[in-house]
Amino acid sequence: MSTVAETTTPRDISSWTDPTLDSVRGTETPKDPNKGYIALLGWSVNAIKAAQKFDRRYVVVAPDWAADFCEANKIPYIPWDFVRLNDRSMEIAEHLKAEGVDVAIPLFEETVEWSGAINSVLMDNPRMYGQSILFRDKALMKRRAQLGGIRVGIFEEAHEKEDIIRFMKRVNQTLLKLDGDPDDPIHVKAFDKAGCLGHRMIRKIDEIDSIPAEEYPLLMESHLDGWEFAVEAWIHDGEIKFLNISEYVTLGYSVFVPATRELESWRDAITKQIKKLIKTFDIQFGLIHPEYFVAADGEMYFGEVAYRPPGFKAFELIERAYGFSAYQASMLVFDPKSTKEEVEAFFPREVVDAKGYAGCFGVYPRRRVVSKLEMPKETIEHPYFESHELVAPAEETVPDRSAFGTHWGLVFFFGDDPIKMRDLLKAQEELDFYV
Repeated sequence: MSTVAETTTPRDISSWTDPTLDSVRGTETPKDPNKGYIALLGWSVNAIKAAQKFDRRYVVVAPDWAADFCEANKIPYIPWDFVRLNDRSMEIAEHLKAEGVDVAIPLFEETVEWSGAINSVLMDNPRMYGQSILFRDKALMKRRAQLGGIRVGIFEEAHEKEDIIRFMKRVNQTLLKLDGDPDDPIHVKAFDKAGCLGHRMIRKIDEIDSIPAEEYPLLMESHLDGWEFAVEAWIHDGEIKFLNISEYVTLGYSVFVPATRELESWRDAITKQIKKLIKTFDIQFGLIHPEYFVAADGEMYFGEVAYRPPGFKAFELIERAYGFSAYQASMLVFDPKSTKEEVEAFFPREVVDAKGYAGCFGVYPRRRVVSKLEMPKETIEHPYFESHELVAPAEETVPDRSAFGTHWGLVFFFGDDPIKMRDLLKAQEELDFYV
């Protein structure tokens, strides 16, 4: 049985107790031994809460800093350092297999590769590890997409500054730009980081100098004009069981679900693209989070695909809008012991069963020096405002944003009109939350 490693000296862990957890309250849902035993790779308290309300056995595999919290809250736990890749890496797969675990579910980007390696052992399917590499390496991912006949922009790898200069010049030459014309921008991204981390838009060649040497190698992409959006699709036995379209208001700032009627009008075309993606990447089960662009001519271009929960609390937004737990949905479709009937019964109908529109806004300080958190009246007095997770600033000087940057916290909204939601989220960009 998985337990927290014993220590030789007693320690007080009572301060870590969370009285809201079912494991503490004694209200945890009984586990069905005939259903799958799931390993959650990484750390998410919301995923743990969902697992405690679900009927599958589970164990959390997380770094050792989670030990005290797990012990204090009676959470089954195995310590593992996901940063360390060495000759002991097989150990965690063997440990989980000996424990009787059926499947490992990645909770964040850095555990996707680990889940592929572990599941290749648990399910005796070596190809699963290779598949996980495709989900991690953006260049390999795009090449696989091309092989499947999926439209992508121009892309290459960059190992040094000169590679980006050559790529940018080549892209603009291809676009028949003349001397004096403004350059078409390009994008550079980290090979294997989530979301906007390491993502930069380069508009002028001299901006390339701002990229630190430690960020190489990078993926370079041509700029795609169009409507960018994301999809969350739960797949079981190679078939889509639920497909959510998340509408971006401003990339890196705001998103809401379900989408507006205008974007939802593309659902059939989007579903067709997701089916092509499932076939191309040979996805039999799990949750995928791809991003696409719809160009002005109606063509749909593939951006990238992730095999883990999206950022910006999209799972929480989906639960707020529809009422089902997106974390439990993932456990269900990952579990090899789930039946088709159980999966069919779990999901509501897309869009029509939504209770409203749930959105969130990522806050970035707009000032160089701040002293306090001050929620704008326009935000908290709006009828759609629900909550926020912002905290007081730890220091007065706001660090320079690197690339797209990392938000300081999210503000959550819920309402019945998608156009009002879209306009409200856009309006937050002009407000100061830190003054």
